[in-house]
Amino acid sequence: MQFLIRSAHVIDAASSFDGQVVDILVENGLIQQIGQNLSAPAGGRVIESANLHVSPGWVDMRVLAQDPGYEHKEDINSVCRAAAAGGFTDIALLPNTQPVVDDKGTLGYVRRMAEGQPVSVHVIAAVTRKAAGEDFTEMLDLHHAGAIAFSDGTHPLQNPDLLLKTLQYLQPINGLLINRPEEQLLTRFGQMHEGIQSTLLGLKGMPALAEELMVERDLRLLDYVLGGVEQGGRGVENDVTPVHTPNPSLHFATLSTARSVELIRRAKAAGLPVSCDVAVHQLIFDDSALAGFDTNLKVNPPFRSPEDVAALWAGLADDTIDAIVSDHSPQDAESKNLEFDQAEFGVIGLETVFAASITHNRMVPLSKLIGKFTTRPRQILRLPSLTVAEGQAATLTLFDPTGEWTYERTVSKSKNSPFLGQSFTGRVVGTIHRGLFNPTT
Repeated sequence: MQFLIRSAHVIDAASSFDGQVVDILVENGLIQQIGQNLSAPAGGRVIESANLHVSPGWVDMRVLAQDPGYEHKEDINSVCRAAAAGGFTDIALLPNTQPVVDDKGTLGYVRRMAEGQPVSVHVIAAVTRKAAGEDFTEMLDLHHAGAIAFSDGTHPLQNPDLLLKTLQYLQPINGLLINRPEEQLLTRFGQMHEGIQSTLLGLKGMPALAEELMVERDLRLLDYVLGGVEQGGRGVENDVTPVHTPNPSLHFATLSTARSVELIRRAKAAGLPVSCDVAVHQLIFDDSALAGFDTNLKVNPPFRSPEDVAALWAGLADDTIDAIVSDHSPQDAESKNLEFDQAEFGVIGLETVFAASITHNRMVPLSKLIGKFTTRPRQILRLPSLTVAEGQAATLTLFDPTGEWTYERTVSKSKNSPFLGQSFTGRVVGTIHRGLFNPTT
């Protein structure tokens, strides 16, 4: 199949065409030619749109598919359609299904179901059996079977010895451990961020300290594994500009507090191989949004203070935070249409990540924002690098950063989005992946 992308503004720091408006000819899944006023291929399709932009395909590092086990909430087919509609060509799935992705059989099932989908599906396998935090999975076998990384997903690793040994096990294979930092003894029965708003609403709070303690603990454990303690330490408290590690050993998922961002900033400056992401909804809402007890705003980690939100944006701007994720967590109506303290945590977000980021952007340049969906997630997950260049694979996302649209319906099986009915700036036009054009309309 041939496609001609007409007059597209390239956003790709690794491309010699970055910042230029060009035509791109795609044939048989490859970028055949880039230039000006290219001729449309006979029998091919011309893709053009107002203010069209193009970048390497986007990656979402944190998606819960609910398949196998909870297919009534979401399945592989519906999550892949939602991802493509949101502009993603690659997604990484959490292991928190039923059964948990903790053996080669379940991993193989997910990979088989993902064949032929409009996005590439990468499977994160569990660190412990049933993600229960007790006994190790066969991580080496899972790695050889295709697991892209290891995490207990929605279940933070509470046992420090398990985390330490996992880091040691994964070192020889250059493996990645992903952990969501939360000291659950401090957040038990919690419903929202602990602060003035939780007091006013009469809801048990989840203190920022619960996240920050775990970030600090995990950083110390990583430093220990790498020999920092025996060598006098790596100076994790140095206040220096953060730097990227091409292949981080430890990735922190969905940071939400200012102190967490600062801890990661110092760890990176000290040379620790760490990375982190933020869920897009954490960049938009603070804890005051829960005044109406809307269960579609109940998430974990919870929405924090306005000061924390500002610190998250600052972390994106100075590259302390490497990626923006949807933290897509589909829940059915029976799990959300309840009193606030009885409802499940989680929102869907694959279709609105980009638009929400653009609409609420706090002065982060577009090129840097797109890098949070492209270059850095690929580096962190050890995926092959992509760039907009002749001869490269045509895995592309097409979008209009100024296009306006209204999020009226979702292709996800679940409807637990706080954004349904809202208008956005920033519209995805479609994706090109595996030789196919997947338009959003």
